[in-house]
Amino acid sequence: MKNFLEKHKDDKWLMFLYRLFKSIRDHEVMAIGAQLTYYLILSVFPFLIFLLNVIGHISIVDSSFLDDMLILLPAQTQVLVESIVNEITVESTDKLMSFSIFLSLWSGSLGISAIIRAINKAYNINRRRSYIRQKIVSIIFAIALVILLVVVLLTLVFGELIGNIIFSYIGATNIFYEIWESIRKIIPLLSMIIIFALLYKYSILPKERNGLKLIHTLPGSVFTTVGWIIASRLFSYYVNNFANYSKTYGSLGGVIVLLVWLYITSIMIVLGGEINGTLASMFIYDANQGQRKNIK
Repeated sequence: MKNFLEKHKDDKWLMFLYRLFKSIRDHEVMAIGAQLTYYLILSVFPFLIFLLNVIGHISIVDSSFLDDMLILLPAQTQVLVESIVNEITVESTDKLMSFSIFLSLWSGSLGISAIIRAINKAYNINRRRSYIRQKIVSIIFAIALVILLVVVLLTLVFGELIGNIIFSYIGATNIFYEIWESIRKIIPLLSMIIIFALLYKYSILPKERNGLKLIHTLPGSVFTTVGWIIASRLFSYYVNNFANYSKTYGSLGGVIVLLVWLYITSIMIVLGGEINGTLASMFIYDANQGQRKNIK
């Protein structure tokens, strides 16, 4: 193997794949994905409650957007998530709901904290932030994520309103709807790429971020976004048409499907970080040191 790699050391794609698979093995990506799934299951519902509270104060945004967010999930998991969120939001009092925003934000940061640790490990960074700093960064990311999602929703709403006015004025309403149907699919996709790019860049400790620009995190961000969408659709199709988890797990079938989907999501996020970390080790940090590291 060493002789083969030595002969093809100038093949950048081969070296990238070798380093990537080596990092996936050394960093135990599958195990990290399982750990991340645990934190996500603890934080996903508090985060959704926090997001719904924010959306609830913006009357122009239709609260049914949750259905659009869950469209990639298998049918039985969609029903499970919607029932849990509705039960919590409907039965809670206004005062309790207002107080729960802070608790939801705190709990929701658990998943982001786990993602931050996984990304730093992908860049071979062993040092960690203090607990307080880690929590602050996680909460900031949680707030930023909610703000970005709200901005996307507002863009979709106001974009359609503005487009209707402009194209009605020039008498080309039908053309607008054809263009808008394409744009409204691209906006969420680009938003996800931006979210992951920012997460991959600013999760890294400031002192270890030298030479790393936002554009350097785009390969992993694009992979995570596209890979997550494809994997989610394939998993949803498989569950809806072939698998029957209810026969095996009974009433827990929806929960098991949700756990598996979160595990797939976790793996995609960690793999995106590993891709960026591998590229950085080959073309950024090694270049800054003026030499290429030896393959072991």
